[in-house]
Amino acid sequence: MNSMWTVMSFTMRNKLRSKSFIIMTVILAVLLVVVGNLPYLIDKLGGSDKATKVGYAEGEQAVIVQGLKDYYTKLPEPGVELVSVASADKLKSALQDGDIGGYLTFTEDPEIGFPKATYNSKDAFSGGTSSSLAAALQQIKTDLIVKDVGLTDAQKKQLFAPISLDTQKVSFDGEKGKTEEEQGIAIGLTYAMIILLFMAVMITGQLIATEITAEKSSRVMEIIVTSVSPLKQMWGKILGTFIVAIIQLAVLIGALVINLTMPQNADSLEKFGIHLDTIDPTLLVYAVFFYLAGFFLYSTLFAAVGSIVSRTEDLGQAILPITMLTLVGFYVAMFGLTHPDHILIKVCQYIPFFSPFLMFLRIGLAEPAWWEIVASIAILIVAILGIGWLSAKIYRTGVLMYGKRPSMKELVKAMKAYKV
Repeated sequence: MNSMWTVMSFTMRNKLRSKSFIIMTVILAVLLVVVGNLPYLIDKLGGSDKATKVGYAEGEQAVIVQGLKDYYTKLPEPGVELVSVASADKLKSALQDGDIGGYLTFTEDPEIGFPKATYNSKDAFSGGTSSSLAAALQQIKTDLIVKDVGLTDAQKKQLFAPISLDTQKVSFDGEKGKTEEEQGIAIGLTYAMIILLFMAVMITGQLIATEITAEKSSRVMEIIVTSVSPLKQMWGKILGTFIVAIIQLAVLIGALVINLTMPQNADSLEKFGIHLDTIDPTLLVYAVFFYLAGFFLYSTLFAAVGSIVSRTEDLGQAILPITMLTLVGFYVAMFGLTHPDHILIKVCQYIPFFSPFLMFLRIGLAEPAWWEIVASIAILIVAILGIGWLSAKIYRTGVLMYGKRPSMKELVKAMKAYKV
């Protein structure tokens, strides 16, 4: 046990003192600080509280222009301010000088009985203002059409009142349903978890494999195995890298959470209808479990593959199958974000290489039966123990095999000669 702790502490010191590790952590922390302040930045810089000045030629389509003014006057946050320009010829000059953000022109359309409107601006993509103007003009057109029908004010109010449609997930057998807001929070957390697990597997797994291969290529491995058993050496490297990854993850998540909970961001999140207190604590527990399970499952595979490669130049090709497994799990999970009950997701949730991604996804977005969760976790734990045992045997054999990468037959023959 002391020798394994020595390997763990050595691995931790090397990685924590590494300039590349420190620089990458600082860069990622800065990026997450920016992400954590995005609600505030979007709220303040997105123009939500600043109306776009839209020009129109004075005297042109007076009824429609007045209708637009009345429409935006009734809104709590208009988003559009109508600005009168002396003539149609001066509209373009006003736009060029920055006096307006765009202007409206109208073309008569006798067939429909309402003029065609064109919003002219400098930006090719001015969807927010264009959509707002389209909604306002549609409202004005409807008002003009029903004006002479003879509807009472009460009938008009009923006609124009927006419908109310809430989304509620239907649950069965005593399961707890989720509101639309809870589903949105769950989707966000699930997406973040899948990204974190994918990054942890790809980055830390390759770090473990690279370090083992580098020790073999420099012949340092021959010295290490004389004082530390291969099994303790493998788990020492895995646990050391894991602790470093957890430290880095804690720093990054801490930077994100601290910024999200700052007063200005809390107010902005409230405006967007996002409430962090609606996160289900049980979902966080599952997130931690599947993160740990996925990390150890893939780390043992990367360690085993790294042990049978003698040159770092050959490592990329050797770990390609594991990388492909990770990518398949990630992309199937991305598909499952919108189809959590698809048959593909339900089948793959029991495959150990994919279950850390997919079982957590289904727990967050679907509400699978308790036996599905238990079965998936049980299969995953058995797979981790089995793959860990097999990886230890491969590691024990592979660290002392040099030259070209051994074939499967050679590896199995050598493994039979050793006990782990």
